[in-house]
Amino acid sequence: MDADDCASGWLQLLAQLPRTPSSARVALWRRLRAAGATTMVNGAWVLPGTAAHAELLEQLRDGVVRQGGTAFVLNVSVSSAEDNETIKSRFRADRGREYDEFAERCTALLEEINRETGAGKYTFAEMEEDEQDLEKLVRWLAKIQARDFFPDERGQQAADMLVQCRSAVDAFSQAVYAAEEVTANNREVLQAPDGADSG
Repeated sequence: MDADDCASGWLQLLAQLPRTPSSARVALWRRLRAAGATTMVNGAWVLPGTAAHAELLEQLRDGVVRQGGTAFVLNVSVSSAEDNETIKSRFRADRGREYDEFAERCTALLEEINRETGAGKYTFAEMEEDEQDLEKLVRWLAKIQARDFFPDERGQQAADMLVQCRSAVDAFSQAVYAAEEVTANNREVLQAPDGADSG
């Protein structure tokens, strides 16, 4: 969704669940956060007005009602450009916190690779761990970007950090192969899925 396109307005979910069990409130919170919803006030969640978001909020509303709660899905149009910008800034702040945490994890991976390199720990176990950490970062960034409805420079900075991580992991892998004297042919065998016929 383009940051300047709010012609479709906003969708708001107002939800109130019974105090117990608390698991229902936690599950609702998780679903809304995963979708990228932001809160304006307690119990009032907002998403950009798209068909996919409308379908999600209707499903969540039905779930709340089934669990003995009360919920409404409202179409909201904001007449003031200032209010629209305030809502967008909430979304950007939420994504900003996620991008900050992502950057911390990227930095941690880069520091770990530097420590391994400095200690000469060129082992397949270290390489596999670094590759797994990189794949987690790839999946995580994709999730953040999917709910980044009003992207700014933070998204590009995160993508750039992921490129740095991928380059560092690739360089470390090459160093491991060199240390283990693995030839290109042997490398293909090592990278083949379990049980795959490499020949």
